[in-house]
Amino acid sequence: MEIADFLSLIHPAIAVIFVFPLIGNVVNFAWQTRQRRLQSLVGGKSKIPPLVGSEHKKLGECLTSAVVGLTLIGLAYAIGKDIVKHQLWNTATFQFIFIILMFAVTIISLVLLYQAKQRLWRGVFATLTGAGLVILGCQDGVYRLTKEWYWSHYYIGITAALLMIFSLAIVQDIYQDRSHRWRLVHTILNCVALLLFIGQGLTGTRDLLQIPLSWQEPYIYQCDYVNKVCGTIKP
Repeated sequence: MEIADFLSLIHPAIAVIFVFPLIGNVVNFAWQTRQRRLQSLVGGKSKIPPLVGSEHKKLGECLTSAVVGLTLIGLAYAIGKDIVKHQLWNTATFQFIFIILMFAVTIISLVLLYQAKQRLWRGVFATLTGAGLVILGCQDGVYRLTKEWYWSHYYIGITAALLMIFSLAIVQDIYQDRSHRWRLVHTILNCVALLLFIGQGLTGTRDLLQIPLSWQEPYIYQCDYVNKVCGTIKP
């Protein structure tokens, strides 16, 4: 394996070691928080400690950072590989600078989203963060599998990241809304996000099987994928 091959493992390694265990903890605290709330509504005294709610909120915020960060790492590898291959800093300087700025703007917007208190600014920074991910995802080098978008690791991942950003943006509204409509929206969207994360595990494993090593690329990309033939078979 060459350096480029090791770099390609950073994204899935972080997902397996950090992000997916964090998802499990967030789901666990979310379930306990809901059970404690339901037990309190019926007038009973819950044995679940009250700190589960704050822990769920704290880990949820960490999960958003982890998911967005992981998405940026995956995009950075794919885009960076294309930049080096075409020496974009010489052939398309403006595009090269634009890509660097988009990474910076996306990261800064996410940081400011955590700091924002007013609904307007939360909406602005959430929009900028999400738009940054989408724009970066449209760059050359990103494997999108658009023809099979419903089974694409890229589209599922971007959608999950956008849902996490939106969930972070409405956290304060959840605690201020006495009608609990925002809480219901939060619950529904994060259930969808959980299904998307499961899809990410499946599609990510599939893509790892399909991505060739650097020295194999010239041969693999000459294969006929329709007829499932690679090269000439010698008798």
